[in-house]
Amino acid sequence: MIKVHILYPNTPDTRFDMAYYVEKHMPMVKARIGAACTGFTVDAGLAGGAPGQPAPYVAIGALICTSVEAFQAGFGPHAAEILGDIPNYTNAQPTLQISEIKVG
Repeated sequence: MIKVHILYPNTPDTRFDMAYYVEKHMPMVKARIGAACTGFTVDAGLAGGAPGQPAPYVAIGALICTSVEAFQAGFGPHAAEILGDIPNYTNAQPTLQISEIKVG
């Protein structure tokens, strides 16, 4: 199993519509990827490591998928639609990281 992390940097000018991301975007992504995506999580940034420090990410989404190959096969045909939806909830440029789940 793998996890595809989508990290949205938290800057002073970042706009992020959490309700849209949770209720529309991530369910749409899961549906488009299909059976390769077994679930997803969404974390809202609260704080950084030091007192009073802002969270480095306004949000972190994660897709749980069966394999890198299955994720890529499911995502590829829908990439334009998925990426085209980003301006509907944020002006941030997300960073992706694909990780192997070692403990779940």
